[in-house]
Amino acid sequence: MTFKHLNELGKERKPFLFISDFLAQNIEVIPLDELDKHDVEFCIDENYVFKKHAHSFEKKSIGFDNYKKKFDKIIEHIKSGDTYLLNLTAPTIIKSDLTLKEIYDYANANYKLRYKDKFVCFSPEKFVRIKDFAIHTYPMKGTIDASIKDAKNKILHDEKEMAEHTMVVDLLRNDLSIVAVNVKVQEFRYVQKIDSGEKELLQVSSHISGDVGEDWHENIGNILESILPAGSISGTPKKSTLEIIQNIEGYDRGFFSGVFGIYDGKSFDSGVMIRYVEKNKEGYIYKSGGGITLDSDALLEYNELLDKVYLP
Repeated sequence: MTFKHLNELGKERKPFLFISDFLAQNIEVIPLDELDKHDVEFCIDENYVFKKHAHSFEKKSIGFDNYKKKFDKIIEHIKSGDTYLLNLTAPTIIKSDLTLKEIYDYANANYKLRYKDKFVCFSPEKFVRIKDFAIHTYPMKGTIDASIKDAKNKILHDEKEMAEHTMVVDLLRNDLSIVAVNVKVQEFRYVQKIDSGEKELLQVSSHISGDVGEDWHENIGNILESILPAGSISGTPKKSTLEIIQNIEGYDRGFFSGVFGIYDGKSFDSGVMIRYVEKNKEGYIYKSGGGITLDSDALLEYNELLDKVYLP
């Protein structure tokens, strides 16, 4: 499947489900009228009603020493000017009695996708929404445990978090400028609460928008191809940062941190595939990570990676 095919579907106003891996090299497009032929489920719900679930599971992480080696290499690249912000991720082995179908059904999230018996994501992060000739993106960067005293104030006034978020906003603003005009930041650094099961997290997002014109339907493939991979889970500058990620992470992200979205013939809405569980022969792999800048602290970033490993 190619991005050119998306243009054809958009021109016909034919609704479809779009799924892309991290590097936008492996793409699946399923017309919605053919969805019942595939073992795939999705849900996009901005106002879902949170339901508490108690899920016990075990996790075996990468280990701090291993993580720090990768972290230190990234810092070296930052000091050399090869990257300014890089989203470092790692796999965590988890054990759970739940099936992928059950994880999907139980999940509390704005964006949910179960792809056959291969992976499931339950993401809080929107990628882009296109409606009425306007494109919107909502980069999410910055996480803190909500139970920490004065957590909201601390995350919003943390200089490292501010710098990291500003870089992502600048990257996404530039990405949108490739496909849109009149690009502007509508809202800068607002806080959302996310329940991760064991604890509540606060996450910081921004809202950026631009005008894509009335012919965006027949160019939807070109638009997506131009702005993928998502800047919030890669880094900046994007090209060199992607090369560093592939050299340092030491594993295949696959569809983790890719994007899935729905085109309904009138609008397009999509989410970044974070909060992601993948099934392999040995069991479940949970993939998570966070942004690294020159001011990042290795232990704090490692703990953030672990905080994001949860079943909703």
